[in-house]
Amino acid sequence: MKLASKIAILFMAVLTTSLATAQEKKPASPPATATGKIGGANISIKYNSPFVKGRTIWGELVPYGKVWRAGANDATTFTTDKAIKVEGKDLPAGTYAFFVQPEKDGTATVIFNKEAKQWGSYDYKDAQDALRVKVKTKKSAKMNESLVYTVNKGDVTLSWENLDIPVAIK
Repeated sequence: MKLASKIAILFMAVLTTSLATAQEKKPASPPATATGKIGGANISIKYNSPFVKGRTIWGELVPYGKVWRAGANDATTFTTDKAIKVEGKDLPAGTYAFFVQPEKDGTATVIFNKEAKQWGSYDYKDAQDALRVKVKTKKSAKMNESLVYTVNKGDVTLSWENLDIPVAIK
């Protein structure tokens, strides 16, 4: 009877330790949200933030000339509660899947797609695009280990590795 009790206690201790360790493990690309106000519109960007982990991002992990989900896992979403101008073009209030197609020449096409709930960009359909704009990328002031979005006074910027993709918004 004593042996059975000791085995049961040992089993519970191992199980508790295993569960605690599993809960402490952080996801490879944790969920994140960037929020802010631009010209009276509330902007919210929900994404999963992958890490560089020694990889070359632009042109390799994220290929040039291909639509990318602009984060990890589910497609990144961009929400505005009021109509805004993106790079001078109208975007109605709503929630959009946010995609980026980086190019080798230092530009990127930023895409706002009407089908907000998508896994990655696997089922992306350009017929559902609400807006596409071309922007110039720029070298980041610092190395960004994790992908991050910032909502600034007049733009939204995606920063990852050594690249910033600013998108002007009014």
